[in-house]
Amino acid sequence: MTQKTSWTDQRVEVIIGNLLRMGVIIAATVAFLGGVFFLINHGIEKPNYHFFNSEPSPLRTVGGVISEAISLRSTGIIQLGLLLLILTPIARVAFSIFAFLEEKDHLYVVVTLIVLTFLLFSLAGGKL
Repeated sequence: MTQKTSWTDQRVEVIIGNLLRMGVIIAATVAFLGGVFFLINHGIEKPNYHFFNSEPSPLRTVGGVISEAISLRSTGIIQLGLLLLILTPIARVAFSIFAFLEEKDHLYVVVTLIVLTFLLFSLAGGKL
């Protein structure tokens, strides 16, 4: 006989807290490792502050960041860490939808879906 666990507010808060904590830890670890690789490869270079160099075009899109990180380029790994940090609260909102569905709170499901839509839209750069 299986016992169904109930979705109490406290349980949901604990899960969300753990989700946020792990997201930040993973993002910080990835960014830190990318920083270490960057310093190993470029640590002795002297920066030129007279000219502004923006990020290379592959690091301006989610796909480009993932591609650069898979290629083990340090700047891509750092950017992936930052992207994971941005995705952490988005994952929290997505989990909230699931929790509200389990609690059968349909109004909050709709509101949270709208919030998630806006978050994903803004992450995509405001383009469909």
